Amino acid sequence: MATITFEKAQRWYAGTDAPAVAGIDLEIGDGEFMVLVGPSGCGKSTTLRMLAGLEEVDEGTIRIGDRDITHLPPKDRDIAMVFQNYALYPHMTVAENMGFALKMAKVSANQRRQRVEDAAKLLGLTDYLERKPKALSGGQRQRVAMGRAIVRSPQVFCMDEPLSNLDAKMRVQTRTDIAKLQSDLGVTTVYVTHDQVEAMTMGDRVAVMKLGVLQQVDTPLKLYDNPVNLFVAGFIGSPQMNLIEARAVDGQAQIGKYVVPVDPASQRRMEGEVTIGVRPEAWQLVSADAGGLPIDVTVVEELGADSYVYGSSDVAGTPSTVVVRVGARDKIRKGDVLHVTTDPQNVHVFDTHTGERLSDHPVEMRLPTR
Repeated sequence: MATITFEKAQRWYAGTDAPAVAGIDLEIGDGEFMVLVGPSGCGKSTTLRMLAGLEEVDEGTIRIGDRDITHLPPKDRDIAMVFQNYALYPHMTVAENMGFALKMAKVSANQRRQRVEDAAKLLGLTDYLERKPKALSGGQRQRVAMGRAIVRSPQVFCMDEPLSNLDAKMRVQTRTDIAKLQSDLGVTTVYVTHDQVEAMTMGDRVAVMKLGVLQQVDTPLKLYDNPVNLFVAGFIGSPQMNLIEARAVDGQAQIGKYVVPVDPASQRRMEGEVTIGVRPEAWQLVSADAGGLPIDVTVVEELGADSYVYGSSDVAGTPSTVVVRVGARDKIRKGDVLHVTTDPQNVHVFDTHTGERLSDHPVEMRLPTR
């Protein structure tokens, strides 16, 4: 069983005032695809490197199955690492690169060849086995790096931002390939990225980190619908959630002279200054006399199936940019003034000072009413 368990695993760097990873507790199931996501410097890569044995664990323990691997050398952990920069040997062919670790492990030539050919077939690299890395595209090089990991048949894959060197189109294709491959192989995988779209589309579960501390671990949809604090709410989702400062007045969120209705469960916990969150798709367009929040349109992103409208509002508490998702045929243009509202069940409520979520209901996202 290749379950992974972090128990208060901590990493300090010399000369720093705070740990890079502050006692992480995390359990990853056998065969699970776990994504660590967060901004630069949040500790996600350090956590992965602690698992791989490339960083020391100053306190706590890490286990794979029943084995305590906290202080084992990397070669004894049965882990295969896929790096951001591919780390291929330029003078070797694809086949030689993929089989190099097996050669070092004294695996017979026939067995090496068979395992390399099997991995190449799985990755669509059969026609490229005799090429050198310089003759491959970025996506093909990344697949070679994946193949080198696969042939070892490890208990765990560790992937450190493997797609960051690819262009946008290739990233989309390759992340689909990696997710399918992991599902087919059933190997426990820990994947690090700063791109929350990658995290949401690839992971069985996603662990959101900030300043070395786990903020929330959950399925992508639950993270999206029920962020536990303001950081997760603002980080998960593209475009991000609209976060608006308000005051709790008689069980409603008051934004200037405008009122945003909230659900009864949130009303009981609201007091003083609050921040409400509304996803771009949860806004509803209303007429000017219906009392909605006014938005001056500054940019319209037309994406084909729908559009994102970016605008500003002079109402106190609103962010510099408010994002509204609309239909592609709504014919909204720069310079227009929209009026928007939303339903109570689509409003997330947070304490402005602590960042804690006050909504204790499951938010059910609705598409805007046309």
